[in-house]
Amino acid sequence: MSSSLQSLLEQKLALEKQIAEAQRQERAEAIAKIKTLMSDYGLTPSDLTARAPAATRKGGSGKVAVKYRNPATGDTWTGRGLQPKWLRAALAEGRKITDFTV
Repeated sequence: MSSSLQSLLEQKLALEKQIAEAQRQERAEAIAKIKTLMSDYGLTPSDLTARAPAATRKGGSGKVAVKYRNPATGDTWTGRGLQPKWLRAALAEGRKITDFTV
C-alpha cells in the first residue's frame, strides 16, 4: 500500500471517530433539551406515545344519510348520483318519488 493511501485511510478512521463523537454529543444535548421541555410542561413518556384526537373534517365527503328506500327489498338511495334501477322502474310505473322517502 502506498503511503498516501495509508494516510488517507488513517484520516478516514479519524473522521469516522470524530463523526461518532459529534453524534453522541448532539444526541446527549437533544435528550437534555427534551427532558427540560418535558419538565417545563409537565409531560410524561406516556404523553408522547398517546394518540392525538382525530381531526374533524370540514367540507369532506363523508357518509350521506339515506333519503329513499324500496320497501319491498330494503334497497336504499341517498339521492346523489344516478337513480338506482329499482327507483327508475317504479317511477316509470307511475309511482312518485315521495312514496320512497325515508
